[in-house]
Amino acid sequence: MKITSHNASHNSLFQNIERVRRRRGKVRERNITLAHGSGGKAMQDLIDDIFVDTFDNPILSQLEDQASFNIASLMEHGDKLALTTDSYVVDPLFFPGSDIGELAINGTVNDLAVSGAKPLYLTCSVILEEGFSVETLRRVATSMKSAAKKAGVQIVTGDTKVVHRGAADKLFINTTGIGIIRPDVCISANNIQPGDAVIINGELGNHGAAILIARGELALETDIESDCQPLHDLVKTILDICPEVRAMRDATRGGLATVVNEFALSSNVGIRLKEECIPVCEEVKGVCEILGLDPLYLANEGKLVVVVGSKNAETVLAAMHSHPFGKNARIIGEVISSPTGVVLLKTSFGSDRILDMLVGEQLPRIC
Repeated sequence: MKITSHNASHNSLFQNIERVRRRRGKVRERNITLAHGSGGKAMQDLIDDIFVDTFDNPILSQLEDQASFNIASLMEHGDKLALTTDSYVVDPLFFPGSDIGELAINGTVNDLAVSGAKPLYLTCSVILEEGFSVETLRRVATSMKSAAKKAGVQIVTGDTKVVHRGAADKLFINTTGIGIIRPDVCISANNIQPGDAVIINGELGNHGAAILIARGELALETDIESDCQPLHDLVKTILDICPEVRAMRDATRGGLATVVNEFALSSNVGIRLKEECIPVCEEVKGVCEILGLDPLYLANEGKLVVVVGSKNAETVLAAMHSHPFGKNARIIGEVISSPTGVVLLKTSFGSDRILDMLVGEQLPRIC
C-alpha cells in the first residue's frame, strides 16, 4: 500500500510539472534585453507572449522548428508552389495609414499574389535591438495578426534574434510566404508582347510621400496616407475574368518606372506610357514639386501593374473597377516593338522622354 501511495504521489508531481511546462510564459520586462535572444526562458516567454498568443493558430502553437503541411490539402488550390521572401526595415515604424507590421504581411502577400498564387502561409522572423519597447513590439505583432486575418493567411513559424544596442535600428522583420498557383495561370514578364496594354490600379506615390513626411524632417502637413493593402483578392478578380494575363508586378521600391523597365528588359520590348493617363493625387504632386522628386519613382505598397493583351484590356479594366482596390484603375500605356528594353513617357507636351531605371537613392528606408 505504501508503494502504491508513493507512486501515485510521484505521478501527481510529474503531472503538475508537465502542466507548468505547457503553460505559456509572459514577458515581465518593459524593454527587450539580450536575454530575450539567449534561447532560454526569457526568450521563450517573449515568443509565447508576443507571437504565439497573438498569432494563435494550431500549426504555430506546436512550437516545432518548422511548420509541416499536408501536401494533398495544398494541391487542392493548384498545381504549382509559389515561394517568396522579403525584409522590412521601414523608418519610422508607424506612419500615416500603416506600420511595419502590416507592411510585412501585405508586402509578402502581394509578392505571392502577382504570380497568380493564392497566399496561404507566412513565416515571421524579427531582429530586435536591445532596449526596444516590449509594448511597441506587441503593437506591431497585433497589427500583423490583423493584416494576416484580412489576407486570409496564417503565420506558422518564425525566429527571434536580439542584437546589442546600436547594432540595429529598433526592429527589422523578415516574412517568407507560400502560395499555390492554379493550373490555368502562367504569369511572367517574359510573356509580354507588342500591342499589349499596361494598367495600374490607382494613384501612385502615396506610400513614399507618407513615409517621407512622417519622418518629421520637413515642415509639411498633409493628409497623405500609405496605400498599404493586400492585393490578392483584386488579383483573383482579374484572373477570374482573364486568366491569360501576361504579367503582373507590385510597384514597391523604385515605383512604376522600375517595374515597367524590368518588364521591357525581360521581354525585349519597348513600353510607352502616357503621362496624362498616370494617376497621381495632387498632394503627392505637391510634395514632389517641393522636393524635386518624380512620383513615378516613389514607392507604393498597394499598387499593381498589369499587362494584358489589347483585346482583353477593357474587360480587365472593368473587372478592376468592380473591386475597391481597383476602382481608380487606368490604362496608362502600351507595349511597343522598339526601341527594345526602353521605356518612353509621352509627356503632356506631346514629346517622348526616356523613363530610365532609378539611379542612386531617392528615399531610404521605405519598406
